[in-house]
Amino acid sequence: MREGRDVEPTAGIIDSQSVQGADTVAAASRGFDMGKKVNGRKRFVVVDTLGLLLAVLVVPASTHDTAGGRQVLLDNYFAGRRLQLVFGDGMFAGTIVDWTARLLGLRVQAVRRTAGQKGFEVLPRRWVVERTLSWITAHRRHARDYERRPDHAEALIRWAMIGVMARRIDRRAPAHRPAPRPLQRII
Repeated sequence: MREGRDVEPTAGIIDSQSVQGADTVAAASRGFDMGKKVNGRKRFVVVDTLGLLLAVLVVPASTHDTAGGRQVLLDNYFAGRRLQLVFGDGMFAGTIVDWTARLLGLRVQAVRRTAGQKGFEVLPRRWVVERTLSWITAHRRHARDYERRPDHAEALIRWAMIGVMARRIDRRAPAHRPAPRPLQRII
């Protein structure tokens, strides 16, 4: 409300993140992501345009983005959120676009890199979900997946985001980073 927006979001951004699984992650709930060469789990998140978490799903890393995207968007729909537009990367284009339009009444728009792009470039809308994934990964426990069960991993991601959201609500002003302390000579 402070941002001058409607309380219920109508637009969201979806993305996935593959994370290494620790030895405690059971073989049944882990997989190998061939694209990123990661053995572990994949996190699917849907965030609003401010980067606040709407839905999370943790699955084996071998799960294709289309299958995981369908499930997390379906979970978000049945949670009572009525998004109208979802932005995603190129993996969320194709059959998922027709499926979401037909079943959920939702429009999925792929945000792609510009032709001939080399190196890093901030993409419109997509940077919001990447920032949220970095907020989650900044919590040391989420740098890799340690949880035995995927639903526990989802709960801890929600817990981490509750802390992020509470700090954003409480601060009432932009974050202030103190300057580094001057070095003192020890004689």
